[in-house]
Amino acid sequence: MAAPKKTLEIRTSPHVLSGHSVDTIMFNVVLALLPATAFSVFAFGLPALLVLVVAVASCLFTERWLCRVAGRPSTLGDWSATITGLLYGLTLPPTLPLWMVAVGGVIAIALGKALFGGLGSNPFNPALVGRAVLQATFPVSMTTWMPAFDPERFSRIPGATLTFPFAEPIYDTVSGATPLALWKFKGETTDAMQLLTGWVSGSAGETSAVLILIGGIYLIVRNMMNWRIPVAILATVAALSAVLHLVDPAYPAPLFMLFSGGLMLGAMFMATDMVGSPMTTIGCVVYGVVIGVMVVVIRVWGGMPEGVMYAILLGNAISPLLDRWFRTKVYGVPRRARA
Repeated sequence: MAAPKKTLEIRTSPHVLSGHSVDTIMFNVVLALLPATAFSVFAFGLPALLVLVVAVASCLFTERWLCRVAGRPSTLGDWSATITGLLYGLTLPPTLPLWMVAVGGVIAIALGKALFGGLGSNPFNPALVGRAVLQATFPVSMTTWMPAFDPERFSRIPGATLTFPFAEPIYDTVSGATPLALWKFKGETTDAMQLLTGWVSGSAGETSAVLILIGGIYLIVRNMMNWRIPVAILATVAALSAVLHLVDPAYPAPLFMLFSGGLMLGAMFMATDMVGSPMTTIGCVVYGVVIGVMVVVIRVWGGMPEGVMYAILLGNAISPLLDRWFRTKVYGVPRRARA
């Protein structure tokens, strides 16, 4: 007599799934980043292309090597390391020496992700962890920019890009100050249309805000991003900057604050990291407000012109607390009993 077939399968919640696997979501995030990535290469040429390639390659190599050392199957197929490398590369100056780019990529995966247990366990955005270490270690190189749309950007590689490891980079091009640096140190503002279209200097991810916004909207429409987080961040930055601008016109207008720097990239693709952001609805809104407030505070009163990286890392740090403070009410269970 044949053994009866299994008819009952017992699993833990959730029982209703969205239909999107992890690798599907990650792949769509890569697709959403491609327009902004392509435009950054168009704006900065070969230097930006090399930085992005080395950033992604170093992250993929580190991920594969760590899996091999740990005796686990390769996780390159889930696209998470690719996203980390792409986002990390988009936050870097196009003329950053390639050996520094590689070091930051290794740190992003090893320290920002694998150290905490891999995908799904990292409390901080790995790409920002890699950038934060580089910012603290190589502050001059991380704040040296090349002008956008240099006529020779596709025919010449800056000398600093190919600097030998641990040697001092020599920058042979005229530096192009970012819009935030121009306002912070010279009081000059940049036209909002230039910021929106990307005709400005900065990191590869500070180019076309409209393309980054389109990529984010694509993920929101596909239900692969929590729209509350970017909306809360951008609304907070807009509201605070509007109040400051009304009090003193010397402060930049809301459009400048929204479209300059890495705010759009951070709000759309970094703060929304499913691992580092809260799970509750109220927690996501508070999380976005905290990040938005910190961005404005650092930009206006801090010593550095940009504060998106530190604001998101701070938001990642308080995310577990927000989930604890704003837990969903369980029907029939007193709040004190749940605590």
